[in-house]
Amino acid sequence: MEKRYQVFVSSTYADLKEERQKVIQALMELDCIPAGMELFPAADEEQFEFIKRVIDDCDYYLLIIGGRYGSTTAQGISYTEQEYDYALTRGLKVVALLHENPDEISFGKSEQDPELRSRLQAFRDRVATDRLVRFWRYADQLPGIVALSLSKTIKMYPAVGWVRADRASSEELLTEINELRKQNVQLQNELAEVPTAKPVALPDLAGLDESIELHGECYYSGRRGTWKVRATWSELFSFIAPYLIKHPHEDTVKNVLKDALFDRSGSSGTAASLEDQEFQTISLQLKALGLVNLSYLKTVQGGMGLFWSATPAGERLALELRTVRTKQNA
Repeated sequence: MEKRYQVFVSSTYADLKEERQKVIQALMELDCIPAGMELFPAADEEQFEFIKRVIDDCDYYLLIIGGRYGSTTAQGISYTEQEYDYALTRGLKVVALLHENPDEISFGKSEQDPELRSRLQAFRDRVATDRLVRFWRYADQLPGIVALSLSKTIKMYPAVGWVRADRASSEELLTEINELRKQNVQLQNELAEVPTAKPVALPDLAGLDESIELHGECYYSGRRGTWKVRATWSELFSFIAPYLIKHPHEDTVKNVLKDALFDRSGSSGTAASLEDQEFQTISLQLKALGLVNLSYLKTVQGGMGLFWSATPAGERLALELRTVRTKQNA
């Protein structure tokens, strides 16, 4: 799945406009999503609450340090350092780009206040401690440094990233279908190992042409009622025979039978059901006649369920009952 990573670009603003522009352009060429002070160049405590939410949505944090410490909070820490601290608490991987020689930076882009210069140096030292940093001298160097550093970071520490909603849905659906396919193959293999059912030698077992009366419930105009119908064992097997190819769960078989029998009964109610004890009789009778296999297997959800399949004799009878024959000319 193709992902795009969101990268928060943190730095002082007015003195590093050109550098930020170079970095943001490089990020876009890497198919990343840049986020930073361009959205909110004013720095204050209220704005910082919004910045934290933006950082929460980012995958990586890119820090550029030049010659200024920047605007400070009431606690005397710069907003840039505050962003850095927050990114660390969120566990974001940091790509730090430090100016190689701050003394070379022009007077207008450097801190003049001795206290702020001291804090800037302390911040640089802190960022460089126990962390791999990259150094730059000119803005034109930054795109190449960003491309190499961020690509390596993404490879070593892949993040969640962003994907298009339609593409994510397609990928998830394909994964689910593939898992279901593998489970279906496993079920078929397990069914193939189940011994084929043979007719039970019962001397008075009802034959295929004999019938049974079946019953169920339904609702007529909001009131519960009953329905009944007669069907031969051959007809009952004919109703479910085409579905046995898919090795259905017993609930599916019961629903197929219920719908076919209720339709035959001519009843006009709704929410029909088939008497469960009679359905259990049908399953045992068809098994005794050697037409179906009943096997307990693992379900997709991980539990166990009773699955139906046709025996070779059942498959032959299904072809006889459900195939269309040619009509001979008179």
